[in-house]
Amino acid sequence: MSLLAPPLSLYIHMPWCVKKCPYCDFNSHGLRNEPPPYADYIDHLLADLDADRSDFAAALEGRPILSIFFGGGTPSLFSAELIDRLLDGVRERVALADDAEITLETNPGTVEHGRFDGYLAAGVNRISFGVQSFDDDKLRRLGRIHSAGEAEAAVKSAQDAGYRNINLDLMYALPLQTLDGALADVERALALEPTHISHYQLTLEPNTAFAANPPPLPDDDHAWAMQEACEARLAGAGYGQYEISAYARADRRCAHNLNYWRFGDYLGIGAGAHGKISDAHSGQIHRRWKTRHPRAYLDAAGGAARLGGDQRIDPAELPFEYMLNALRLVDGVPMTDFAERTGLPVDRIATALGAARACGWLHDDPDHLHTTPLGQRFLNNVITSFME
Repeated sequence: MSLLAPPLSLYIHMPWCVKKCPYCDFNSHGLRNEPPPYADYIDHLLADLDADRSDFAAALEGRPILSIFFGGGTPSLFSAELIDRLLDGVRERVALADDAEITLETNPGTVEHGRFDGYLAAGVNRISFGVQSFDDDKLRRLGRIHSAGEAEAAVKSAQDAGYRNINLDLMYALPLQTLDGALADVERALALEPTHISHYQLTLEPNTAFAANPPPLPDDDHAWAMQEACEARLAGAGYGQYEISAYARADRRCAHNLNYWRFGDYLGIGAGAHGKISDAHSGQIHRRWKTRHPRAYLDAAGGAARLGGDQRIDPAELPFEYMLNALRLVDGVPMTDFAERTGLPVDRIATALGAARACGWLHDDPDHLHTTPLGQRFLNNVITSFME
């Protein structure tokens, strides 16, 4: 089976935030005494994109960008004028699909009234709010800089500006959280009528402040009870679960994240950004990532020093890489996608498929790769069973 070029997205990393949260393991850097060089960073992002386009020219030829995602850090620290300048520069360099989804992550504590109008005018058509909780005590424990009231006001401000595609990030299994508390957060979120809710469990990640000094978290059984109860409430409100932690109104699934989970391609620009590019001509899949620290990234000025790493994915690693993404989707994927997006025959995973089905983790369907409810609960076990 030949490798086919999948859909293509663009990820843009904005590395600064007001304050590093104790649970966060992302490449984010709290503000110091002097403001970051925001305008210079925009120039370096475009130089980074130019260099990647040159390096992958053959693999990218004729492929439009279907989605753009500004992640961080806190992208909303950047003014609407700078986001506008960056998106204009992107449009000059690459073709965007007519219906390209453009998402900007937003901290409710960093956006003043009126800025949403500018983001919308720049072309950002989807806003994602990092709310995490509507309980002020839980927000303080999480190190967030906003209150529940500020989060609600920020969402309403975006709606007043004309945004009709809004995601809210919520966490559950928070320090000292009860089942009623987790459900109360969901109710406050539903009252704002977003189109999408990301609902995920707080976990202790290595090299974070919470990992060094763990807070009192609910045990696994209580966390599972929260997940099940919140999932049922979201379903009852018309939010369909389509991924482990993603719930959406009809036709409002996140196109950018879906491309990740379907093992699509993406360019990644910015400090610490990751990318994946499939080259149908060579039959190879590349991963590339950029140097993490903003100062080192800026000093590289779009040159080779901006690279943190660049490697071809070994074919032996592709089954695991593919399943790590595709099995997160509740509805699964066509079996033909595995061959088209890895270039490997389905026979390569026949033994692992058989074992997973025997454990009751996958439906016994030769045409569709689809986890059972049991497989969803023990997803890490399912995924690691495809490691060669």
